Amino acid sequence: MLHGYWLKRYGIPGSYERVDVPPEELAAFFDRFKEAGWVGGNVTVPHKMAVIPFVDRIDDAAKAIGAVNALWWEGDALVGGNTDAMGFIGNLDELVPGWDRGARRAVILGAGGATRAAVYGLRSRGLEVALCNRTVAKAEALAAHFGKGVTGQGLDELEALMGDADLLVNTTSLGMVGQPPLEIDLAPLKPEAIVYDVVYVPLETGFLKAAKARGHRTVDGLGMLLHQAVEGFRHWFDRTPEVTEELRTLLSDDIRAKTPGA
Repeated sequence: MLHGYWLKRYGIPGSYERVDVPPEELAAFFDRFKEAGWVGGNVTVPHKMAVIPFVDRIDDAAKAIGAVNALWWEGDALVGGNTDAMGFIGNLDELVPGWDRGARRAVILGAGGATRAAVYGLRSRGLEVALCNRTVAKAEALAAHFGKGVTGQGLDELEALMGDADLLVNTTSLGMVGQPPLEIDLAPLKPEAIVYDVVYVPLETGFLKAAKARGHRTVDGLGMLLHQAVEGFRHWFDRTPEVTEELRTLLSDDIRAKTPGA
């Protein structure tokens, strides 16, 4: 729906299709990738690392994040890249313009794939990042992966860290439809802090509702999905698409229609 909207809007011949590739068929799929006429594609679980042996190189974001989510051609070279960090930051730039002027510290809940993208994006803007996760060892290991400017702690440190945070981000699945809610006391946050949830089903999580009720600026997860797609489309079709209000509404309405409680 997302890429189909852009293809139609810009009058580009082509289609965006879902292809189910079992792990045992991955090598055969890439053997005929170019011959089949693919200009690129996205990669999802369980292939985000498994595709690496089949590309000619991976970009800096994919190296740092440790996963590939997009493929495109540069001449005869097939590149594996990661556009999630661009999606994370692009969403912030759109919804809270100038957010990074004076922002110094971010606190991120979680230590998974979305966390990696958020860390990479925030470090690219110079923020110090504190990771808080139920399993402290995971937060510490991820912090060590990124090195300077990133620390890992347990949830018992969250209250103290929130007091200095300019940005609080949820990258866990808590609050998603079908998952337990994310229950955090937001009282330690300063009023000007921004609250960001990468979850987009529901479109407004309980976490964001609570933050909005306290007067915080909030950022939902749908925009991250939209903005990560921009970079892939640009590589495939040599056209940088716009994230319009019409497109947001199209996807929002679809999510609400298909997901009770969204």
